[in-house]
Amino acid sequence: MLAFIFSSLLACVMAIFLSTNAAAQKSPKRDNHATLVSQTKYSWQKLQMPTVAQVSTTWRNPPAEYGPEPYFDMSGAVDQAEVQRDLDAMKALGFRAITPQAGVNLPFEYLSPEYFKFFQMLVAEAKKRDMRVWIVDDIGYPSGFAGGRFTRDKPELCMQTLVVAERIAVEGGSTLHHAVSQDTVAVTAIGENQTTIEVPVIGGTIDWTAPAGKWQVSMVEHHFDTAPTRSGSNPKLATEPRPNTNNVQAKDKSQSLEDYLNPVATQQFLAFTHEQYKKYVGDEFGKTILGFRGDEPDYSVSGLPWTQSFFDRFQQVKGYDIAPYVATFLQPRGTQTTPEQARARADYWDVFSILFADSFFKVQADWCAANHLEYQVHLNHEEAELELTQSEGDFFRDMKSVQVPGIDTTRHQIWTDTISDFPRLASSVSHVYGKPRAFTESFASYKPPADATMARYVLNEQFVRGINLAELMYFPSSNAGGRPRTTLMEQPELATLMPYAGRMSYLMSMGRPTASVALYLPSSSMWLNDRVADTQFVSTERFLSEHQIDFDIVSEDALAKDLVLGKGAFVTMSGNQYRTVILPAVSLISQAVLERLRSFATSGGHVLYLGRTPSLIAGKTILNARTPGPDEFSWATVVPGELSPTPTPSDNPPAQTPLAQVIPPTMLQAILDATPIRDVVLGQPSTAWRILKRRWKDADVYLIFNEGAAASNHTVRFIGRGKKMEVWDPQTGTIAPLRAVKTADGLRVNVTLQGYESRVLVLR
Repeated sequence: MLAFIFSSLLACVMAIFLSTNAAAQKSPKRDNHATLVSQTKYSWQKLQMPTVAQVSTTWRNPPAEYGPEPYFDMSGAVDQAEVQRDLDAMKALGFRAITPQAGVNLPFEYLSPEYFKFFQMLVAEAKKRDMRVWIVDDIGYPSGFAGGRFTRDKPELCMQTLVVAERIAVEGGSTLHHAVSQDTVAVTAIGENQTTIEVPVIGGTIDWTAPAGKWQVSMVEHHFDTAPTRSGSNPKLATEPRPNTNNVQAKDKSQSLEDYLNPVATQQFLAFTHEQYKKYVGDEFGKTILGFRGDEPDYSVSGLPWTQSFFDRFQQVKGYDIAPYVATFLQPRGTQTTPEQARARADYWDVFSILFADSFFKVQADWCAANHLEYQVHLNHEEAELELTQSEGDFFRDMKSVQVPGIDTTRHQIWTDTISDFPRLASSVSHVYGKPRAFTESFASYKPPADATMARYVLNEQFVRGINLAELMYFPSSNAGGRPRTTLMEQPELATLMPYAGRMSYLMSMGRPTASVALYLPSSSMWLNDRVADTQFVSTERFLSEHQIDFDIVSEDALAKDLVLGKGAFVTMSGNQYRTVILPAVSLISQAVLERLRSFATSGGHVLYLGRTPSLIAGKTILNARTPGPDEFSWATVVPGELSPTPTPSDNPPAQTPLAQVIPPTMLQAILDATPIRDVVLGQPSTAWRILKRRWKDADVYLIFNEGAAASNHTVRFIGRGKKMEVWDPQTGTIAPLRAVKTADGLRVNVTLQGYESRVLVLR
């Protein structure tokens, strides 16, 4: 009997395996049975390699799983009649899916049985309309406070930080007798020249005689402290006359976030939320319900992120005790620390990012995968990477396990007067780790409000950078007491934009990416507060985009271990191969990355260090990083000079339009020489055109977007397979031939684009 069962199971597994498209690239690894499903039932969760014929039969009316979806704010006296009315209204606008979130002034308590019965009804009504649902995982943001349940029921699992609770000046030769709190984790004396001495605590008391000089003794304590939350169940918010989901004035610390660095806390968050949804609507998981949507988990705190096991985990990872250093990280702003202290602080951020990724993001992603769902989430201020590294650690680590990595643009981050390449962060994680999609939360509180024309521009800027799932903010429930919709939701032209966005999302989700250039994200340099590396990274993004060089961003972990090293290529889990790696003015890399880059270069790959080579090479620790030898980078191309800074997009319109980028001629030529095989080559240079390429089973697909206001015409050489070119119009759903001239390596085509116009071309 056991043999029969085993043979039957083996036959089933082999049948599923053989049914997978033989031409498809390696699928992403998942630690659950979610990958052992049929190609049709959960195809939207996996990379697909369809033929032109297969795409052409589906793209005019793509599956609802490809969106777009509105952020549906359920506030006020919501009931079944209101749900029916609002779902009908959203579907009439062209939405095929929704992202509902519990809001303010509900007629029932959030996460109560009454709430879940209401949500059960909502899912049933969505199913009747063949609409899909993404569940927002909290009643506000950042994700992880469970509507106040941690504060109320599990205070021991609330967010914690390290702070300096007390500073005492001590003269040399004098003795300090002082009782300390039971919350004290370290006591350190810091001298005038930043010399540090670990001060012993015996029986809860300091009894320490200071050596010569002037000292300041800092008592470091762990406190239960949280980043501010904006909760729909917060009475302060409920009394606002017209609540605004992005009104930061309504954020406070009355409802604490969970301890993101403790997996037990995240399991408790799942028990408060996800498991309850499973109890009531689990039969629709992977069907009507596509997954859970998280929002901006981060540490916007004044102290250091901490959890009870942090010091032990740090010791395991780094091999030394970080406690004597933490007081130096918490000195008043502007204090000049030593290089040793700066390196130790970088080690702290490194371990923090590991804990955040493993204890929060991975736990939720694994739960979703085990339940045939996807987890989509975006972080805070993706457009300001230096800030992100000190509140979320490392973008790639956080997003590695997440099925649908995301970004947001809710104020003015993307507009015709900004330079905004940060959406590639999310799409690059998807490309590196074999995920089919990356999403955007767009609009919300845009300044000025985005109409349908500007919304198309904002979406196109993201589509051409690899985003392929769009959530539009926001659609308020009609029972919310007269709360207005956003300008976009009121525009008749929205009904025209929606089919365009849905078809574009579908087309750009099919196949796999082809980028052959990798741009290194210098997170570890930013842990050292290296602003030059941050600035040059952003400017290199701009350079590549403005020269029509399709690229992915890659991380330290990707280069060190996650990418497959072949002959002159790093291969992603999506199947694209990087032939060129660019490192923009980094000050620190690891020994593991150095060795892999050397092997890559000596087997035929191109490695470019822009501006400078790293001054530090880290092994197990950054603290003990070594100085490179004189010939350490002789195998790479080192290009002197700097690209001019690129303005960081902000919440408000800039005072002036960004100036043209200033590029040292030697740097321009070096980058072009290192990217000899380019997907698209324009007859004349243009900094306005952007390109993205994907590959289907029997065709190459190009998205071209003119980000300039003026119309322009170019003779374009497309490098790819195929004998004919077609224009696929996502607005009309039509396919038309485009006259082309055959070349040795592709086709040459004359292309005219109006200002802010996009075009999808298929070479087959």
